[in-house]
Amino acid sequence: MTKKAKKKVSAKKKTSAKRAPSRKTTAKAASAPEADGKLTFNHAMIYVKDVGRGLGFYRDLLGFKLIEDFRYEGVPVYARLRAPGGDCTIALHQAGPGASLASDGVRLYFEIRELDDFCHKLQKKNFYITQLPRMMPWGWRHAYLNDPDGHEISLYWAGENRMKKTVMKAAKQAEKQNPR
Repeated sequence: MTKKAKKKVSAKKKTSAKRAPSRKTTAKAASAPEADGKLTFNHAMIYVKDVGRGLGFYRDLLGFKLIEDFRYEGVPVYARLRAPGGDCTIALHQAGPGASLASDGVRLYFEIRELDDFCHKLQKKNFYITQLPRMMPWGWRHAYLNDPDGHEISLYWAGENRMKKTVMKAAKQAEKQNPR
């Protein structure tokens, strides 16, 4: 290809990039997990008043990675994010005018080994934590907070108790081992 032809192709690419649809993708799509015909969990949809504000919380404060977002007239109306430490995803979706954002009976749980350090970093960024980390009767260490739209979130560390039945005896043993 001649230099002149290369410049034309390059100019066409730049022009088409300017006309790109209002969909941004920032991560490679992973293939669907092998589940041998079993149900798998894909993502949780979180309805929010302002997707941009939600991105500021989940991406910028909690560290989620943006997979894609959709915009309407330049304003984000949907975004899908991947947890920083795994394959689970959440989606932020613009709620309709007057729609209720109440999520009574639903709480999001995010697990992190260094729970106390993570909460301390949030506090340094002036984020309010409704309950600082503490050992719960079922043997998991929890902190509670709310996202900007009031959705309840639990940050926790379950350690080796994560997939075990949660009984009070196990909780007392765990507290003796990690008495914070």
